[in-house]
Amino acid sequence: MLYNFDDIINRKNTNSMKWDNIKLFGRDDLINMWVADMDFPCPEPVVKALKERAEYPVYGYSFPPDSLYEAIVERLDRNFGWEIKKEWIVFTAGVVNGLYSAVRAFTYPGDEVVVQPPVYYPFFNAIKDNGCQVLHNHLAFDGERYTMDFNKLEELFKPITSFPVRMPRIKMLILCSPHNPVGRVWSKEELTALGEICIKNNCMLISDEIHGELMVGDVKHTVTATISQELEQQSITFMSASKTFNLAGLATSFAVIPNDHWRREFIKSRAGYNSGNFFGFTALEAAFRYGDEYLSQLLLYLRANVKFFTDYINNKIPRLKVIKPEGTYLAWVDMRNLGMNTLELQDFIRSKARLALDDGYAFGPGGEGFQRFNLACPRIILQQALERLEQAVEEL
Repeated sequence: MLYNFDDIINRKNTNSMKWDNIKLFGRDDLINMWVADMDFPCPEPVVKALKERAEYPVYGYSFPPDSLYEAIVERLDRNFGWEIKKEWIVFTAGVVNGLYSAVRAFTYPGDEVVVQPPVYYPFFNAIKDNGCQVLHNHLAFDGERYTMDFNKLEELFKPITSFPVRMPRIKMLILCSPHNPVGRVWSKEELTALGEICIKNNCMLISDEIHGELMVGDVKHTVTATISQELEQQSITFMSASKTFNLAGLATSFAVIPNDHWRREFIKSRAGYNSGNFFGFTALEAAFRYGDEYLSQLLLYLRANVKFFTDYINNKIPRLKVIKPEGTYLAWVDMRNLGMNTLELQDFIRSKARLALDDGYAFGPGGEGFQRFNLACPRIILQQALERLEQAVEEL
């Protein structure tokens, strides 16, 4: 089937978080490019599978079918060279849901969890809401590209002997791979270095790989757990079809937990929590089995959107700078040359450019002066947003 991603789908009045919750931004005349939700239809095989399931008139309690486990095992082997076992898979009602469970299962109040900001902001809440402390290992930024600061990370694990004495209580590191919002796809060498530090310091590695199939640059995603068998046993990997195939509203994701003891503890911590639903299971299996043609067409369109967005800003709004994305459909834009503080930039984007974006400061230290754009929309919408932004900057 040929998909036309230029088609505009009116999502207003559909209880869309992205389009109908605009009161969050204080006005209703904005172009919405914030939450990571594509303005494209789902793959036709997914829609077909859901219709067929919906026609069966009983919607009682259910559990994932064996065929879904098989689809996941086959896809991870085929796309990432990761041979997993069925019993390693644990379903969750979304990746954030799973992150909360992981922190709750493997930490005590007061323990420390490392994140690498600027980073997906629910990480902070998953840590703090479980009574733990956030430790920042800031990404290094040279003005063009972000990298992990391994020297700083090593230092976090060392006790501070001067007063006041600090003895590290680091239990885990939460990795965003590919990284949201900066768009980095970590190389195998970078992941190897990170894994070695975690193994050496007995630090659990939690890897959010929800964007792992959305490559918009000339790069390849490496599943962190495939680096070595030792790291595989020290990792929990969260995945989903929700970003790749636009299924977030079905609230179904999964964790891959090779370590038997950790898997038992994770499952125990989830007692009483939702682990997906039969519509989500149906959509996930259909996407993984029959969604490749959709994905290949989607990636072509997204890459063209990234080029259009980047070229437009470079040529017409040179005071801004796009950080070249390698993965995800999100663009991280440096607006520090506008000379505004955090609140001034927020007001400028909403009141002058009339755009609904994610403010960079929300992603933690290092995000100040940046804005995150969601480029998964028809190109005409992208053009209209850029024209608004261009006019607003010219009027400064």
